[in-house]
Amino acid sequence: MDLRKLKTLIDLVAESDISELEVTEGDGKVRIVKTPPAAPQPVVYAAPPTDTTVVAATAAAAAAAESAAEAPADEALPDGHTVLAPMVGTFYRAPSPGAAPFVEVGQSVQEGDALCIVEAMKLLNEIEADRAGVIKAVLVENGEPVEYGQPLFVIG
Repeated sequence: MDLRKLKTLIDLVAESDISELEVTEGDGKVRIVKTPPAAPQPVVYAAPPTDTTVVAATAAAAAAAESAAEAPADEALPDGHTVLAPMVGTFYRAPSPGAAPFVEVGQSVQEGDALCIVEAMKLLNEIEADRAGVIKAVLVENGEPVEYGQPLFVIG
C-alpha cells in the first residue's frame, strides 16, 4: 500500500467518528485503531477542618499533656529538670538492640548529648539533652510507647 494512501486513511479515521478501520489490498492488510482520549481524573478537594474540630483537638492534647505531667508528680520524682517526649512513639534507650544505652542514672550529660530514640512512623528521632547536668532518673522502660509531653528523664 502506498504511503500517501496510508496517511489519507489515518487522517480519515482521525477526523471521523469511527474507532477502527481495516483495509485489505492484495497481499497487504492495514488496520487502524483510534483509541479514545483518556478520561480526565477527577480532582478531589478535602474540606478544611472546622473551628470546633481544631479546638477539640487542641483541648484533648492539652488535657493529655496535663494528665501526663500530673501522673509522675504523684510518684515523687527527683528534683531537677524533666525532659519531656516531643512526640508520640516508641521509646528506645539504645541506638540498636543489644547496644549499651545512651545514658545511665548518675551519668553526666552536656546540652545536645543524645539521651534516647523515639520511633514515630518508622522514623528514628534522637532526643537530646536540653541542658547539662547529671541523669537522676530514667522514667520510661525500653520499648514502651510514650505520649506527647510524657516525662522521659530527670536531669539534675
